[in-house]
Amino acid sequence: MRKFSLVKVVSCIAISLFIPLKASASELDQLTYITESYPPYNFKSKGKLKGIAVDLLLAATKKTSSSLTAKEIRVFPWPRAYKMAETGPDIVLFSTTRTDEREPKFNWVGPIVPTRIVLLAKKSNSIVISSPNDIKKYVIGAITDDIGDQLVQKAGVKSSSIKHITKAESLAKMLGADRIKLWAYEENVARWFIKKEGLNNDDFEAVYTLKESDLYYSFSKDISKDRQQLLQKAIDDVKASGEFEKIKANYL
Repeated sequence: MRKFSLVKVVSCIAISLFIPLKASASELDQLTYITESYPPYNFKSKGKLKGIAVDLLLAATKKTSSSLTAKEIRVFPWPRAYKMAETGPDIVLFSTTRTDEREPKFNWVGPIVPTRIVLLAKKSNSIVISSPNDIKKYVIGAITDDIGDQLVQKAGVKSSSIKHITKAESLAKMLGADRIKLWAYEENVARWFIKKEGLNNDDFEAVYTLKESDLYYSFSKDISKDRQQLLQKAIDDVKASGEFEKIKANYL
């Protein structure tokens, strides 16, 4: 009788330990995941959402028994997505460059990959940027509230000297047509759009590095810590297994 009771107690403990994990996994499904067009990290191709950050998120949530699919991830222009993540509730925004200025606005899960924010220019214009003061001489293109926009403003560039556009495709065209002299953006993403618009990447160069950092999944501040930790552990597991290297190889 005592042996049976002990087994029963152990079984109950095992079940109770398992329940919170399943509950947390289901809670991940209650979050709203939002992103922008930011290839090769997150973008739509033939109507399907894909990219390094998308595939990593789906691989990680699968490990938690979450039922999240790419179709449930919503795509918005960055300014709108950023404001949604700032106000919540239950918003996960990606891919977000982690900076000192943004640090207190969100909770962070990741990193996804390293990132480099640069000023791109046409080689034929022979632009040389030796210090942040040199940036102020030029008309700069940026996406509102993007990290590139925030960094050039921090460097002292007046808002009147920044062409704020909502789409990266437009900025690639403007740079090629000399309607802007510099484009403040993530280098890999900028070159993706340059190629997409039929321009030759060899005609453009990064003349200044504004910041080197990492891309993350940013959680609105109302999301509980246990849900963040669950996704963090799952991401760490995906990376440790070698699966993430295969994901990156599909895009880079």
